[in-house]
Amino acid sequence: MSSAVAMSLTCPGLYCGRIMVNGSMEEECGVCPRGERANIQKVCERCTESPELYDWLYLGFMAMLPLVLHWFFIEWYSGKKSSSALLQHVTAMLECSVSAVVTLLLTDPMWKLSIRSCRVKELSDWYTMLYNPSPDYINTLHCTQEAVYPLYTIVLIYYAFCLVLMMMFRPLLVKRIACGLGKSDRFRSIYAALYFFPIVTVLQAVGGGLLYYAFPYIILVLSLITLAVYMSASEIQSFKTLVVKKKRLVVLLSHWLLHGYGIISISLLDKLELSLPLLALVPGPTLFYIATAKFTKPSRILSEGGSGH
Repeated sequence: MSSAVAMSLTCPGLYCGRIMVNGSMEEECGVCPRGERANIQKVCERCTESPELYDWLYLGFMAMLPLVLHWFFIEWYSGKKSSSALLQHVTAMLECSVSAVVTLLLTDPMWKLSIRSCRVKELSDWYTMLYNPSPDYINTLHCTQEAVYPLYTIVLIYYAFCLVLMMMFRPLLVKRIACGLGKSDRFRSIYAALYFFPIVTVLQAVGGGLLYYAFPYIILVLSLITLAVYMSASEIQSFKTLVVKKKRLVVLLSHWLLHGYGIISISLLDKLELSLPLLALVPGPTLFYIATAKFTKPSRILSEGGSGH
């Protein structure tokens, strides 16, 4: 066994390894099969660990991305007087929820709401195609593989199911319930999805590793910006104007959940127990905005901008 291990140490590159077949090791180094990864001895080893909480939070972020975009474009194109927006919001949530469940059931181990994964150790694990070695500086040994199995492909599969379910059910639903809109307007939210699904797919394919490490900060920054823009556009300057409409409370609570999601995700990079008190800061941006709104007077700024002064 020691000679076999010694031989296996000669495999070049970070991700090349030898495959074990019926207890014996192949002589040639190469790419490990899907769901396996080269260990320290450069032997392809089956990944049997469960994803960490941070991995699940990353998958949750990538799953929420198309849902939030669906909701945004539904609200944008449905019009203020359209009664179909709520039903379309619910339908979009059902599409994404069913897609997530089906994706989990079809991922190894199949028919279970659990997955096995390879541990993410460093950023290069997401971009193994950039680390194919050339031992003799002439021929390249191709060892491109999914070292972060299944965090890379599971998101792409989920997006495919979301797109298929949307195209199966949403056009029929919109045609029936969106009678208050013109024929060209009622399908605009679906057309928007046909644009943003390729964009988020390319985003995952190219920048998946960067998103894995940056998504907590992206959530915090974007949720803070969108909350400030929404409260300014709605001219919310006091608690009374905030609670006068249920829709405003729903938007506020949604942003608070995103704040908390980002804080927990960042905390997992250090120690969660020591960072949980930071959740008390979730209402902070809202309280700060309301406390300082009377000094900035968004309505006056908007009116001056409209008048050209």
